[in-house]
Amino acid sequence: MAEDLKITKGTKEEQYQNLIPQIKGLLEGENDTIANLANITAALKEQFNWLWVGFYLVKNDELVLGPFQGPVACTRIKKGRGVCGAAWLQAQTLIVPDVEKFPGHIACSSLSKSEIVVPFFNNQVVTAILDVDSIHLNDFDDIDAKYLEVIVSLITAI
Repeated sequence: MAEDLKITKGTKEEQYQNLIPQIKGLLEGENDTIANLANITAALKEQFNWLWVGFYLVKNDELVLGPFQGPVACTRIKKGRGVCGAAWLQAQTLIVPDVEKFPGHIACSSLSKSEIVVPFFNNQVVTAILDVDSIHLNDFDDIDAKYLEVIVSLITAI
């Protein structure tokens, strides 16, 4: 297991390409899901300095707050509600350039300006989502979607 994270500069793509092997190292040999989710959120927050990075876990037809880094967050989200609930309902990654323009956006933090949400699938069913918020408008793009989907795929089970 890696003990230190090496933060790198460069293009967004180069940063992801350097971070992914480090995340693999953090996950290697560890089978505790919560520990792995916690390390993924910490690694992403440290590398990109986003406002909020965390997981919501599907429990009893709700998304329930899991490991995260950042300001306090909404604890429970209904299916179809807000960006997280919409990504769960649609079972796809959602990129929101301006959260104020997203119908039904849940403002856990007034500092959040843009967001990306990536679902985790277990047997083709969404069982968790990765949620990332930024203080900048239009901070996420297809590069983020591509690499965050790769990072989520490294998780073996939720």
